[in-house]
This record gives sequence, C-alpha cells and structure tokens, in this order.
Amino acid sequence: MTRWLVAGAGGMLGTDLVAALASRGEAVTGMDRAGLDLTDAASVTDAITRHRPDVVVNCAAWTAVDDAQASEEQALAINAGGAASLAEACAVAGARMVQVSTDYVFAGEVFAGAAGRFAGQVGRPYAEDDVPAPRTAYGRTKLAGERAVLDRLPGSAYIVRTAWLYGAHGGNFVRTMIKLEDQRPAVNVVDDQHGQPTWTADVASQIIALIHADGPPGIYHATSSGQTTWFGLAREIFGLLGADPARVRPVSSNALSRPAPRPAYSVLGHGAWARLGVPPIGDWRTALHRAFPELLAAQRGDVSGATASAAG
Repeated sequence: MTRWLVAGAGGMLGTDLVAALASRGEAVTGMDRAGLDLTDAASVTDAITRHRPDVVVNCAAWTAVDDAQASEEQALAINAGGAASLAEACAVAGARMVQVSTDYVFAGEVFAGAAGRFAGQVGRPYAEDDVPAPRTAYGRTKLAGERAVLDRLPGSAYIVRTAWLYGAHGGNFVRTMIKLEDQRPAVNVVDDQHGQPTWTADVASQIIALIHADGPPGIYHATSSGQTTWFGLAREIFGLLGADPARVRPVSSNALSRPAPRPAYSVLGHGAWARLGVPPIGDWRTALHRAFPELLAAQRGDVSGATASAAG
C-alpha cells in the first residue's frame, strides 16, 4: 500500500485530499502548519524520516496574492524554500513528490487582434510546457518552488498547477457569492478575467489518479474543463441559489485597485493527461453543480469562512 504524507493538510485542498485518500483506504498522514513548518528544514527532515512516505504532496503555500507583493521574501521562504526542503528530504528517502502550483506562473495577458481578443498564447490554453512569465511576487515565488522541486527530484517530481479553486473548507469566491447574495441587492463582479473554476475535491482525485497511473514525472494542469469569467461564475452561483442572475453586474478590472495584477487569461491546457490516458477534470459547470450542496451547507453553517474578494 502506498504511504502518503500531505503537507498543508489544514488548507482547503489539503483537507479534501486527506479525506479522499482516507475514503479510498489509503495510508495517509496529514500535517498542518502546526505539525510541519516548511521553513524549518530540520522539521521537514524529521517528518519524512518518521513517517517514511512513498508520496509527499505539498499543498502548503503562501497564497495571499496581494500580501506577497509587499512580503515577497517571506512568501519565497514558504513557496520556494519550503518546497526545496521537502524535495531534498524526499530525495534522501526515495519518495515521490507532488508540488501544487498555480496559473500565476504565466503572464495571463490578453492582447487585442484583428479577429478580437487573444491570449498571450495565440488564443489557446496555456500548455504544460509553455514558458512561464509571472507578473506578481506570488507567481515568482511559486515558479521558484516548481524549479526547486524539479531540480532536486528530476526523476520523481510532479508539478500540478491549478487555478480558481473553491471548496467547503476555506474562504473562496463561491462561498463569498453565497454570502453576498444574502446581504446585497446587487454585486459587481469583474468580467474581463478568464479562467476555469475548479473544485478542490476534483483536484484531489486528479492527484490520486496521477500517482496510481504511475505517470511520468513532469508538469500537469489540474483545472476544470471549459472556461468562464468571474462574472459568469457569479451568475451561475446566483442561479443555483434560486436568485436572479441579473443582480450580478459586470465591471472591468480597472474599476478595482489591487496591489497585485490579476491574470486576464488563466485557462490551462490538459495535454499531459491525454498523453497519460487519464481523463482531465470535467466541465466547470458540472463540477460546480456537484459541489454546491456541500459548499452551501459549509457557508450557511460558517459565515465567517467566506473571505475571498468578489472581484476575483
């Protein structure tokens, strides 16, 4: 039986991954920030030595995008330094490692062309091997983490990039919309950022499938299929709540001042899954409908959990 260790097990994705592994009868140890400080190399080495995992999944990260702009060194210590420490310990123990990463490693720019608006990748989703070009401190630190892991574990590391995450075990856009539908007659949501809303439970299943398929090391994109905008997602959420989607009003990103620029185009391609023979995550609407009862129950039971911005 494969032994798993999940770092960042107290977070939204880590919680769902530990639950998914446990439900499948896998041997899993979940470690949250209190139990595993990734900035302490000795603590990391001790955890890997004690638990002797076959697979380590790093769900721990500094994810506060705006705060990272002013605290890049601190974010780097977690997103790159912590990932490097885990990879070094895995190399000594002979364990495989999954490093969770982000769409923010790409520029995410949209250019105007003769036929309309095109992404920086000629109007197609970003492929796994497209050249990264992060525009934020958060993106730079996550890219540094990817490279640190691949350098230390060239034959046994997986980079799993994801984006636009939502789940029951933390603050996120979907829970924020559920909250705001109760509180406001109308909400303004940006309509010029394109991406793939992705349920953390689906990412957890995809990571498990990747390891069980004994896929080749490298980069994979674990996002839902299809694409929408934050505005489109908000309207879908209002519809699921039985509310009038017209209460969601589109605005430009320029109307909102944020320390870190948001990608205008965060759509990721899934070619690596096709080559592996593992289906990618399905359509974002289908996933949202499956996830919604759990999200609604979580939000209505814990209104303090929704802290994500309505702006995306």
